[in-house]
Amino acid sequence: MDIQRPRSSGREPLSSINVTPLVDVMLVLLIIFMVTASMGQQGITVNLPKASAATLNVTEDTITVSIDAGLQVFVNTALVPRDQLTTMLQSLYSHRKNKAIFLKSDKAVAYGDFVKIVSLIKASGVEQLGMLTEPVEK
Repeated sequence: MDIQRPRSSGREPLSSINVTPLVDVMLVLLIIFMVTASMGQQGITVNLPKASAATLNVTEDTITVSIDAGLQVFVNTALVPRDQLTTMLQSLYSHRKNKAIFLKSDKAVAYGDFVKIVSLIKASGVEQLGMLTEPVEK
């Protein structure tokens, strides 16, 4: 007696794995990792002009913060104590649309002191920070 198996529809079982969903999940995880990793970093952003050697137009209503070699801070020409710099800048920029400021520092100022002043300026709500330097003599 010959027992016959039921005939299949002519298809063989598929033995390969579809990796497309796996790749999709891995890409989503990679994007999530990249976004969350960049959130933990702190830094100071500076908007530099696009021109290589163009001079900046510092007008009368432009606010300039200066740091001299003795670490005294001046807003335009007024001497301001470091602990009052943030509140003074907040009051100056409360009604302005353009929240840009220029910073110039003596070359003798240590980098750590410079960064502390920049962080005080950024804490006041300034959106653009420009660095002023002396032009190079040819």
